[in-house]
Amino acid sequence: MPRSVNNVASRAKRKRILKLAKGFFGRKKNVWTVAKNAVEKGLVYAYRDRKSKKREYRAIWITRINAGVREHGLSYSQFMGKLKSAGINLNRKVLADLAMNHREAFDAVVNKVKK
Repeated sequence: MPRSVNNVASRAKRKRILKLAKGFFGRKKNVWTVAKNAVEKGLVYAYRDRKSKKREYRAIWITRINAGVREHGLSYSQFMGKLKSAGINLNRKVLADLAMNHREAFDAVVNKVKK
């Protein structure tokens, strides 16, 4: 009796990987072994960078808040400490947006904290 191989599943697996490799340069998009390695590495980078994206945005928000409060004679850490003691519960994302796009609202928050 001949050996049975599951060709349907094997072909489907290769098609799935090659579909993920669409847009890659050179042999990475159409040679199975090269594409498989490139896709696996790309998925590792995607997982890693979903985590690092959050860190990068937080750092940007902190930089923007710091720049906004320096104009009022405070540092970022002083501002955040006074913000918590004043009982104002605004997160860094909202504070950074206020500092960038809604200057008068951010100035009102800083003045409320300074009192």
